[in-house]
Amino acid sequence: MALIAPEGPVYQAGTLSGNPLAVAAGIACLRELGKNGAYEKLEQYSQSLAIGLSQAAARAGVPLTINRVGSMWTAFFTAHPVFDYASAKKSQVAQFGRFFHALLERGVYLPPSQFEAAFCSLAHTDADLERTLQAAEAALAAV
Repeated sequence: MALIAPEGPVYQAGTLSGNPLAVAAGIACLRELGKNGAYEKLEQYSQSLAIGLSQAAARAGVPLTINRVGSMWTAFFTAHPVFDYASAKKSQVAQFGRFFHALLERGVYLPPSQFEAAFCSLAHTDADLERTLQAAEAALAAV
């Protein structure tokens, strides 16, 4: 750290760099993640959400591919695997937009772009999962 200004020659800046509130939030997050079973809970919740979304899409006859790693996931409106930008661009981006708005109308907020990831958190509950899947079922039927 001695190389960072004002002591050293390297200037570093950012909106929340060194902000005490941001640091406190980061420490609190790491403490929660350090608790026994935290990652397992995130994995189970995210997996249940991905399976539920896939099943709802199948019932609606909507091609949907879910890419998921841990608690991070993205839904692509395509029946084909998505593994890079080119394959992502082949998905139905406009349909994702309709899905996003249909979910928003039902009280579920996803990132508004097909090319952003959504995240599950330890704050989510089983009731949140059920509500999200019910909203997704209706939204998929609408799109």
